[in-house]
Amino acid sequence: MAEIINLNKRRKLKARADAEKQAADNRVRYGRTKAEKEQAARQAELERQRLDQLRRETPPADD
Repeated sequence: MAEIINLNKRRKLKARADAEKQAADNRVRYGRTKAEKEQAARQAELERQRLDQLRRETPPADD
């Protein structure tokens, strides 16, 4: 005979597992220290400046 399962319990277990996976992903993505965030911001600013220096034409002036 087949095993009887409660679909509500299975659905809730799956939802909890999905929520835990999402929380783990968020901890990795957003769980950085202040120093790491500042370093990333400095790096992004340097990259932006480098791209600006390599432009062939100047952007239109805002009047």
